[in-house]
Amino acid sequence: MTRTTDRSHHVIAASELQPGQRVLTEIRGREVGVFNVDGQYYAIGNYCPHMGGPCAEGLVTGMFDADDRGDVSFTRDGEILCCPWHGWQFDLKTGDHLGHSKLRVLTYDVFEEDGELYVRM
Repeated sequence: MTRTTDRSHHVIAASELQPGQRVLTEIRGREVGVFNVDGQYYAIGNYCPHMGGPCAEGLVTGMFDADDRGDVSFTRDGEILCCPWHGWQFDLKTGDHLGHSKLRVLTYDVFEEDGELYVRM
């Protein structure tokens, strides 16, 4: 039984998108970035809410975090996306901006079926 519908769009074979990689595609006139984060797939719109930059094309990194004693560590490697225009940072898993709770990029559901990746819009 297939889960694909008229709202689901084929992107790429899952085997072609290795951990740490992304693919950019166009779906219904919108650019979308699909990311493999340690075997989990996430999709975001390629449009930054700041000034419309191509955020899905930006650097994928992690973040520095400090504990109660002030010890700093690098965490969430591969989960943070930085817009290439002005460095705004977004959580790939949720689309949330790291500094402003009311800002985010559009996110879409990604699913794997028969070894193929689909984005549901």
